[in-house]
Amino acid sequence: MPSLFPTPTALANVFGNATPYRFNAQSSVNRSPHEARSNLYASWDVAEDAKNKATELTDAAQKELEKASAMAQSKAGKIELYSGKYYAACTFGGLMACGLTHWSVTPLDLVKCRRQVDSKLYSSNIGAWRKIVAAEGFPGVYTGGSPTFFGYSVQGAFKYGCYEYFKKTYSDMVGPENAVKYKTWVYLAGSASAEFFADIGLCPFEAVKVRMQTTMPPFATGTFNGISKIVSTEGVAGLYKGIAPLWARQIPYTMMKFASFETIVEMIYHRLPGQKSDYGKGAQTGVAFTGGYLAGILCAIVSHPADVMVSKLNANRQAGEGAGAALGRIYKDIGFSGLWNGLPVRIVMIGTLTGLQWMIYDSFKIFMGLPTTGGAAPPAEEKTSQVMAKAAS
Repeated sequence: MPSLFPTPTALANVFGNATPYRFNAQSSVNRSPHEARSNLYASWDVAEDAKNKATELTDAAQKELEKASAMAQSKAGKIELYSGKYYAACTFGGLMACGLTHWSVTPLDLVKCRRQVDSKLYSSNIGAWRKIVAAEGFPGVYTGGSPTFFGYSVQGAFKYGCYEYFKKTYSDMVGPENAVKYKTWVYLAGSASAEFFADIGLCPFEAVKVRMQTTMPPFATGTFNGISKIVSTEGVAGLYKGIAPLWARQIPYTMMKFASFETIVEMIYHRLPGQKSDYGKGAQTGVAFTGGYLAGILCAIVSHPADVMVSKLNANRQAGEGAGAALGRIYKDIGFSGLWNGLPVRIVMIGTLTGLQWMIYDSFKIFMGLPTTGGAAPPAEEKTSQVMAKAAS
């Protein structure tokens, strides 16, 4: 009895490639039973094509970046570790890492500073931005952005460049064995020394930034207009009246930032298979961002009370009032709990900032053919470890 249903051959002749019963045409691609056939699913072809094009673009961008890196290294010449060129490169990397990243989070910083001065001013960050945009337009959320960019570019240059210098100097002073044994103390001392000088460059810009962000309308239209106004009414000393609380905020912050970053990165590589040198540039910058973000959370908590005091002092210090008297008066007004106003915002801001800064800084070091920060034992440490292992055996 003949079948009521069409044979597979008939289906193939009528519908061609649309039918799964096509015996003569063999797929040019060998697929597993779990992979879809592209001729049956056209959208699969589109997705695969987009993926291939994205891969091609990524490879092309990577090649161009490598060409630019090779060209930059050729023009700069060979950079010996711990040479003048090395410290200059680290200084420029710090400038790139800090100025732009701090400027990018100006909207968060603006709300944080205003809530530190008046905790009842805004009920939330979103509500704050809506009020600012309604009153001042969208540029209002970037109030203080100009002194932020200039100030933290200067600070970042001194901070990273000086840290590399002082870390090497203090390591040499204590000797290779003690430099390994007490490496955390070397990180702490190097970062504290670096931040001391970095804050001298930052302080004038920070004074302008805080006043612009904590007065409504802002007392100045820009960085140099603000500096001119302060100098004309208070003299040059007015630019540095916040230097003591700035040191109190930034030095512990930077000590935590560098020491915790070095330690966290070392721990990450210790738990990963293989050595740091086994990982590519992308992986190493990823580790730098992760270590930086975690370090930034710790930094925000350690330095936040001083950050509140800096904002209060720049906004509310009375004429002729000493720093100690002003700090005592402010603390009496806000109490211990007031020292923690705006902490959640600052944790998000500083965590993101620190992660991006370390990623940019280490990416620039890779670009210039230099090793990234942390994670691998330096030659002196490796040699010392070998000597200690032989002595123990």
